Amino acid sequence: MSSRAPVVYIVDDDASIRDALSLLVKEEGFRVESFKNASGFLEFKHLKRPSCLILDIKLPDINGLELQEIMEERGIFIPIIFITGHGNIPMSVKGIKGGAVDFLPKPITEKKLIKAVGEAISKHKTLRKKQAEIESIRQRIDTLTPREKEVFELVAREMLSKQIASRLGTSLQTIKVHRARVMKKMEAENLRELIRLARKAGIIPPLK
Repeated sequence: MSSRAPVVYIVDDDASIRDALSLLVKEEGFRVESFKNASGFLEFKHLKRPSCLILDIKLPDINGLELQEIMEERGIFIPIIFITGHGNIPMSVKGIKGGAVDFLPKPITEKKLIKAVGEAISKHKTLRKKQAEIESIRQRIDTLTPREKEVFELVAREMLSKQIASRLGTSLQTIKVHRARVMKKMEAENLRELIRLARKAGIIPPLK
């Protein structure tokens, strides 16, 4: 197993199920971290690499759907595969709407589980790439002065320089200087790119 292998977290209060799932996942080349309850998973320092979570719905402390909500609140964006012997359609719908990759009833077939794990890991790779891009954009925004941030937002809203100057009560030439600095610091080659960066960072609303 590679030291940078993707991680599969398993949370199930049944030790025999944890052991069986762990063995199956390890055979596919993934690193495994297993827990008997949700609290153990939340306390663990999650590894910064592609991951997914195989999560039982019925747990002794916090149930799976509640854990899903807590993870969202804490910014733990690890794709979830729910497993259960106690599930029903409303549970499944709620879990999937909350962003779960799959909802598998026990007993689980190896083929379905490995397929779901592969999809979840792939989803997390894409998510991590997006998060890294957003972090890079925010780091660039942090280099802007307060006035440059104002100009950045107004330019991203496609206001003309003369309109920005009027709104901020300054000269057109000053705004042109600020605008040029914003383009350079944000590493944007043109207005279209600057608008894309603003959307990614949440400065302006995303396209619908």
